[in-house]
Amino acid sequence: MHDMGSMPAEPTPQDHAAMGHTMPAAQADRAMSMPMMRMGGSDHAAGGSGTSLLPLADGPMRGVMLSHGDWMVMAHGYVWGAYTDQGGKRGSDEAFVQSMAMLSATRDWGNGTTLQLRAMGSLEPAMGQRGYPNLFASGETANGVPLVDRQHPHDLFMELSARVDTQVAPGTKLFLYGGPVAEPALGPSAFMHRRSARYFTLSPIAHHWFDSSHITYGVVTGGVQAGRVQLEGSWFNGHEPDEHRWDIDPIKLDSWSLRASWSPTDRWVAQVSTGRLKHPEATHAGEDEQRTTASVHYSDGTVSAMVAYAAKHRLPGPVLSAWTAEANWDVTRRHSLFGRVENVTNDELFPDHDSPLHDRQFRVTRLEGGYAYRIPLANQTELALGGSVATYLKPGALDAAYGKAPVSYTLFARFALGR
Repeated sequence: MHDMGSMPAEPTPQDHAAMGHTMPAAQADRAMSMPMMRMGGSDHAAGGSGTSLLPLADGPMRGVMLSHGDWMVMAHGYVWGAYTDQGGKRGSDEAFVQSMAMLSATRDWGNGTTLQLRAMGSLEPAMGQRGYPNLFASGETANGVPLVDRQHPHDLFMELSARVDTQVAPGTKLFLYGGPVAEPALGPSAFMHRRSARYFTLSPIAHHWFDSSHITYGVVTGGVQAGRVQLEGSWFNGHEPDEHRWDIDPIKLDSWSLRASWSPTDRWVAQVSTGRLKHPEATHAGEDEQRTTASVHYSDGTVSAMVAYAAKHRLPGPVLSAWTAEANWDVTRRHSLFGRVENVTNDELFPDHDSPLHDRQFRVTRLEGGYAYRIPLANQTELALGGSVATYLKPGALDAAYGKAPVSYTLFARFALGR
């Protein structure tokens, strides 16, 4: 979903022709002038998932662009073919396919007002409710049983949303965003939208600390962008998606969040956010959660990185924290290196109430590094081939269940349309 090679940050009309677009030069110029083609970004930051921001040096979101009357339409997405072998006693191996497709339509209404409609979906429900192996991951359920050491699939409907921006003063605009499936203003941009994470096949084990709300059934967000600062608040459904992945869950507005983002330069974005989620997790029925996050993103177009912290406070219950640091380095147009370190406090590794380790908190660290060989193709497409290896640091009390030194590896082929 990210930029390819060393293409310029803003495509020229000639670039559109090279991408296979049939758009006339005048329409291409108009597309470049539309601020919403940054997918909700600003003059100083690029748009991430939902209303989140990423460094402007990452470049605007790209894909196949078409013009229809006053509307500019863009499509992008990816398909992964992957095989993972998760090590240790509780690990397993599996081949699986991940996918995402997104379509956006943008219209400039004049007087500084723009409208954008977005639809995003995935065929991952076809892999089954239990998803794929992912050692030390936890969250959500399959067939009524908590998922542990596995990652659940995404829903068919990942986003069905609209956004309106209107300029109220030079350098200042108000925006309203939301829909039946959208993302509230909470946490950093979701992992599949971060350039620093683009070649990680498996989701982070800290996913349910940082960005599990990126698919939310019911969101209304209002905000203001003033220069390099964005302030926003959301009213949304606090419950995570249920295990029935092919449908739309009941839409509610029972939770809230606040987020402040700042891009001091085009290479940096920082955010802090907090939210009160009503009954977010099926495995902790009746418990609310106060989730707080902070993150810093950096990109110079070649190196992209993020460092983030999150704490989720179950109400009533413990405060569980997580740290994540990740980076992607495009060494050349063909070769990329990537790495991630995660440190998570998890009390869901033993869901069996009869286990002596049930509800025990364990701090686990995952260290993962990998390589991708990138093959730019025609019409804004890319094929990447690569893999990664992960090791873990954990308390000795987990040796009996996981083994002393589990090692996991993952191989992938990733076909992407646009960024």
